Amino acid sequence: MGRLVGVDLARALAVFGMYVVHIGPPLSATDGVGSWVRYLAEGHSSVLFATLAGFSLMLIAGRGEPKTGLAGRQAKARIAIRALMLLALGTAMAMEYGGVIILGFYGVYFLLALPLVRLRARTLATTAAALAVVAPQLAFALNSLLTQPIQQSINAHDPLHRLSEVGVLDLLLTGFYPAITWMPFVIAGMALGRLDLSSGTVQRCLAALGAALTVTAYGMSLLLAGPGALRSLAEDGPSSGSSGSMPPDGGSFESDQPASLLLTAGPHSGTTFDIVGSVGVAILVIVGATVAMERLPRLRRLAKPVIAVGTMSLTAYVGHFLAQTAFSTPAGTGTQQSWVPLLLFVLGAIVFAAVWSRFFRRGPLEYLLNAATKPAKYIR
Repeated sequence: MGRLVGVDLARALAVFGMYVVHIGPPLSATDGVGSWVRYLAEGHSSVLFATLAGFSLMLIAGRGEPKTGLAGRQAKARIAIRALMLLALGTAMAMEYGGVIILGFYGVYFLLALPLVRLRARTLATTAAALAVVAPQLAFALNSLLTQPIQQSINAHDPLHRLSEVGVLDLLLTGFYPAITWMPFVIAGMALGRLDLSSGTVQRCLAALGAALTVTAYGMSLLLAGPGALRSLAEDGPSSGSSGSMPPDGGSFESDQPASLLLTAGPHSGTTFDIVGSVGVAILVIVGATVAMERLPRLRRLAKPVIAVGTMSLTAYVGHFLAQTAFSTPAGTGTQQSWVPLLLFVLGAIVFAAVWSRFFRRGPLEYLLNAATKPAKYIR
């Protein structure tokens, strides 16, 4: 399907960023370069992951030209099967690791994105922008109306919630990565997937767009909410990959929480400023990785083991949770002050991916996911 090496590199960086959040020391225990690494990883890595997931949808649905007719129906079937597989895998992992697992949310994103896979880049970008403006305010209003008794009543009748405590309500509105505020990332990635990222003109335009979105969103938030709000969210916000329109304690917004929270742009605040700024950062990373791989052949050769991680990001993501359990590695909380476990996990992922990719085209879980989509070819 004409994989772009730069996109695989960006995907590897997203995986490593999530390692930083899950395994590295907290922001309060870092300084200097470490503080910047932690801050950039907090929120931005999972957003980059979600944006690249939208890009991947276009690899299935047709990049430059959307597939139509029989090919289009089979592509949609493949996406739907992937969505259900990810939802099942995410639910199974959430039973062990809790709502921090993003895979089940991915399954919902993919299902919601199905009606959009034939849209052009401009339409997708417009849709993402509109959702970025409207969705956070809608999420705030809905969460304010959603009292605890109502949530409990809905969850009591939800089989997914009974299995893993991550039910439909969590997946759509109140969870760590709720679809209502995360679909803009996926749709923005779909728009990128429709573009020719190898074009110099496209690269320059996207670089300018990414910089403008980042500076405007975070600059406006600093002016309106003040630097203290951004700093407090970065230091006190969820540290285990949590996100969405949620306060730092992991609960949903209640009616007594101030609407001024909508002016912040801290990691995982789920506001318009956070969404726009995070999309800008994701665009810059994707374009930067693409340009670097195209114009620096020596770097491309050196980065080959890292790129291999990006080709099997699902395996790398699931594997690091399993390894944490197997080796009893402490999570990135106040009790975890060392960077050594993180470095060992990154090195382990690189070595595994480099060795595996010498013998196989896909990662282990990627093979299983691809095999599960085979029945789509029987769609007529």
